[in-house]
Amino acid sequence: MKLLVTGGAGFIGSAVVRAAVRAGHGVVNLDKLTYAGSLSNVAEVAGNPLYSFERADICDRKAVDRILAAHRPDAIMHLAAESHVDRSIDGPAAFIETNITGTYTMLEAARAYWVAEGRPEGFRFHHISTDEVFGSLGPTGRFTEDTPYDPRSPYSASKASSDHLVRAWHETYGLPVVLTNCSNNYGPYHFPEKLIPVVILKALAGAPIPIYGAGDNVRDWLYVEDHAEALLLVVRKGEAGRSYNIGGENEATNLDLARRICAILDERRPGNRPYAEQIAFVADRPGHDRRYAIDPSRIREELGWRPSVTLDQGLEKTVQWFLDHEDWWRALQDRDGVGKRLGSA
Repeated sequence: MKLLVTGGAGFIGSAVVRAAVRAGHGVVNLDKLTYAGSLSNVAEVAGNPLYSFERADICDRKAVDRILAAHRPDAIMHLAAESHVDRSIDGPAAFIETNITGTYTMLEAARAYWVAEGRPEGFRFHHISTDEVFGSLGPTGRFTEDTPYDPRSPYSASKASSDHLVRAWHETYGLPVVLTNCSNNYGPYHFPEKLIPVVILKALAGAPIPIYGAGDNVRDWLYVEDHAEALLLVVRKGEAGRSYNIGGENEATNLDLARRICAILDERRPGNRPYAEQIAFVADRPGHDRRYAIDPSRIREELGWRPSVTLDQGLEKTVQWFLDHEDWWRALQDRDGVGKRLGSA
C-alpha cells in the first residue's frame, strides 16, 4: 500500500512511518513540524525510496489537495493532532483548530480525492483517536467501542468532535473510514512533556519527580510499536465504518508507574540514593480522569491482534532507549513548555 500519514514526525506517527516502511509500504509523511514534531524521529527511513516528506498544515486545503494529487495514496492515516491535556487547559484554541478544523479539512480533501479516483473500495481514511473521549471509569469496567462519549478536557472534547465528524462523513457521503481509539502510549521518541519521559528525565536530573494528586489515577499503557502494528493492521483489514479499541492490557497507577521506572533506573544508572526518593506529589490537574481501561476484544477477535509487550518489558525498553539517546531528548529541552508545569489553571 501507499500511505499518507499525517503527523508522521510526531511520537505515534513516526512509529507508524518507521513500521510501515519496514513492512514495505510506501509512505508520504505530511507534518507541519510544530513543537512536538521532529524529523529526527524518522531519520531511520530518510533516504529510503519508499519514504517522502511533505511539510504542510492539515488545515491548509490547497496544500492537502496538492499532496494527494501528487502522491495518490491508497489510504490516509490521520494522526496529526494536538494531544497534551495540560496544554489544552492553558490554550484550547489550538486544539479546536487542529483537531476539529484540521480533521474536517482532511475529510473533505479525502472525499474529493476518493471521488476523483473513482471511489475505490479499498481506499480507507483511518482516523486515530484516544480512549479519553469516553471519559472516566470507576474502579471496575473497561471501555468498549459502544461506550458513550463523555469527554472531560478540552483535548478529549476536541478528539470526540473529530470522531463524530469522521463517522458523519461515512454515513452521509459513504467515505470508507475506520476509527481506532487507543490507550496511553509510551516508548522510543516519546516527547519529553508526557508522564513517562518526565519521570525518567527528572530522575536523571536529580529533580523532584512530579506526581499529580495522590498518584492513584489509573491508565492502560500501550507500547508504541505494538500500537503502530495494530494501526497498520486496521488500515489494511479493518471494515469500513467500523471502530476498534486498541489497548495494552497493562493497567497501572501513576505512582506505581513512577516507582517501576525508578527501580529500573536504580539498576541501570544507580545514583547516590534510590530515585523513588525524588517523587513529589503536586496539586492535581483540573478535571483529571480517574481511570482508563480498554477492552480490546474486537480487534483481537476480528483482526487477530493483541499486544506483544508487557508493561515491565516496555518500561525497560523505554528507559534504556532514553539512556542511549541523550542527544535526542536534550535537543528538545528548549522547546516551548518542556520541563514546565502546564495546565494548572
